[in-house]
Amino acid sequence: MHPLVTMIVPGRDIASFAPAAIASLRAQTVPRWRALLIDDGSVDDTGAVFADAAASDGRFEVLHHVEARGLGAARNIGLDRVDTPFVGFLDADDELTPSAIELWLRTLQESGSDFVAGAYVRNRANGAGYLPGRVQPWVAKATSPRRLGVTLAEHPDASANIVAWSKLSRTSLWDGLRFPENVAYEDQIVAQRMYTEARVFDVIPDVVAHWRLRADGTSITQGKDRMPVLRDYLAALRGGIRVLHDAGHRAAVVARLDLILAMDLPPLRRIAAEHPDPEYSAALAAFETELRELPEFADARPDPALAAALAW
Repeated sequence: MHPLVTMIVPGRDIASFAPAAIASLRAQTVPRWRALLIDDGSVDDTGAVFADAAASDGRFEVLHHVEARGLGAARNIGLDRVDTPFVGFLDADDELTPSAIELWLRTLQESGSDFVAGAYVRNRANGAGYLPGRVQPWVAKATSPRRLGVTLAEHPDASANIVAWSKLSRTSLWDGLRFPENVAYEDQIVAQRMYTEARVFDVIPDVVAHWRLRADGTSITQGKDRMPVLRDYLAALRGGIRVLHDAGHRAAVVARLDLILAMDLPPLRRIAAEHPDPEYSAALAAFETELRELPEFADARPDPALAAALAW
C-alpha cells in the first residue's frame, strides 16, 4: 500500500537520541507512513544511525547535508520531497506516542480539516533515562476538549500550541508556506500562519509527542542566555503576534500576550538581571516596550501561576 503520511525528521548531532525517535515511528499503530531522515551536517554518528534505519526498513529515506543548514532549511527540503496526502514533523531527539499517526489521520478523515493539533509533554532527565511530565496547562487549554472544524476566531487559545511536531497537515496547506531559515524558533511564526490560513483545523487532547528536555542543556530552547538565541526568540514571538494581529485575530493576540507575560518574560528577566552583556537587558526591555504598545495589551490578563508549570 502507498503511504498516506510523510514524516519529516531532521537532526544534527543527536546520535544518542535518534534511535528512540526511529523506534517511535516503527511502533506506530498505522504503518502507512514514510519518513525522511535528514542528517543536518552532523559530526557524530547521527548519519550512521539514520543509514541503519533505512537499510532495515524501506519506509525510511536518508538525506545528508555535508554542512549544517539549520532546522528550518532541513524541514523545507523535506517539504519539497513530500508526495503523500499528509505531512507531519518529528525532531530526531523527540518521540511520537504509538497511536499518534492513527489519531491524527482518523481525526482529519472525519473532519476534512486542513490540519490537526494534539497535546504533548516534556520528557525530563531522570537518572540514566527520561520520564514524561504532565500535559502543561496552556497545552491543555489549546487542545482540550476535542474540537473539529474550528477557526482561530472560534478557538483563539489554540495559538498557544506553536510547535511543528504536534500537528499533522494536509500537504496542500504547505503550498506557499515554508519555515524561516537561519534562525532558531522557526516554527512559531509558521504555526500562527497555519492557524490563520487554514480553512478550519482540529484539536485533540490526546498526547501525540514527547519533547525531550536534554539533560546536558544543549537544545536551542535551553540556550536563552546566549544573545543570538535571545534575538531569534524575541523575533519569533514578535513575528507570531504580528501574524495574528495582521489577520485580525485580536483574541488570539491577547491569548499569546497572556502566556508571554506569564511564562516567557519572567525567566528572561532573571537571566537579564545577572547577564554580563548590557545588550541582553536592552533587547529584552525594548521587546517589553513593544508589547505594552500593542492595542491588545490592555486586555491581557496573565496568570502568574503558569510560571510554576515550567518546572513540570
